[in-house]
Amino acid sequence: MGNSCSNHLGIPPAKGPNQVGCTDFMMDHTAQGSFFRLYYPCQETEKAEKPDWVPSMEYFYGLADFMKINRTLSEKIFEYLFGSYKIPAYMDAPFKSNEKCPVVIFSHGLGAFRTLYSAICAELASRGFIVASVEHRDESASATFYFHEKTEPDLTQESLPKTSSAAVQDDLVKEWIYYRTLKRGEREFPLRNKQVKQRADECILALDKLTEIHSGVAVQNVLQTQFDWTTLENSMDLCRTAVMGHSFGGATVIEALCKEVKFKCGVALDAWMFPLDDEVFPRVKQPIFFINSEKFQWAGNISRMKKLDSEVVQRKMITIRGTVHQSFPDFTFLTRNWIGKLLKLKGEIDPELAIDLSNKATLAFLQRHLGLEKDFNQWDPLIDGQDENLIQGTNVIVLQSAI
Repeated sequence: MGNSCSNHLGIPPAKGPNQVGCTDFMMDHTAQGSFFRLYYPCQETEKAEKPDWVPSMEYFYGLADFMKINRTLSEKIFEYLFGSYKIPAYMDAPFKSNEKCPVVIFSHGLGAFRTLYSAICAELASRGFIVASVEHRDESASATFYFHEKTEPDLTQESLPKTSSAAVQDDLVKEWIYYRTLKRGEREFPLRNKQVKQRADECILALDKLTEIHSGVAVQNVLQTQFDWTTLENSMDLCRTAVMGHSFGGATVIEALCKEVKFKCGVALDAWMFPLDDEVFPRVKQPIFFINSEKFQWAGNISRMKKLDSEVVQRKMITIRGTVHQSFPDFTFLTRNWIGKLLKLKGEIDPELAIDLSNKATLAFLQRHLGLEKDFNQWDPLIDGQDENLIQGTNVIVLQSAI
């Protein structure tokens, strides 16, 4: 089993033939607008820089709240551990593709945000996809923000220093939304069920915004980045769109497939099925690929995945040996072995090998169900768990009566 650990720390670069660019998009400025990090194939450029992995200190505060640790203490720890890392993509680099790009909408997990899955998103972009990694506003992200229009009290704070590097319109003021913990005595299901529905709507809204951009509709990006959005006109293959996500984002995949038939298939990474209503399962008609970690899943969660088994539509499941729940976000690449295992950010398998297997299996599944003319079918055996580091189906014993 591949359990040798890479010596260097850092998010692994994408392996596809295309250079990868990224940029941020927000429209409109309110909490009801769409906010995502876009990854795309780009021109080779010497001027563009790679952005910080964590965009601003507020995200560290949000992670501290999520982990229930002191903000001041955690700020120093997080800055020391993670402050220097960059995303493997060039900020605002010019878009370049010789063909129309299929589209993936990505949904993050509980307590995460739009930049934490850059190894996965950049890999897809390097293979010719346009990927929108949504930052959810349902209070499940560790932190996110929107803007409100200036009022009289805001005008008195004009002299305060700005915390964001992205330029915005002068008449807007930034508002932060932090992770919401359960209140004392509060039942979890009503909150999570409401959130998963909002999350699915936000994935659909991101696809709608990309559709407008593709159609040549003039968009007003509140974050006044250097990226030229008009270059994406007529650039996407919107008949070939998929939705993908991790953990709570995995449940969001199922909800989004139920709500929007434009998503032709879904990939759910170590999905947390708890937030979903039972009536959703029979209404999902598209192919689904569950890619699970070895250590996170349990019988009750797997039995809910099995409710999506179908004689008619392809529903696949594999488990990656030696992985933990945090083997999918970028954290797994950024901690040394002992601290990574202590914090459950690392499993027994080399994290780069694990993400490589997940990405290749994903690409093969997307080729199969989006009808792509690529060479990703070379990894078709991975869809059926044919590798020494994969298990076909699950390592969890599920009684038939539970299903």
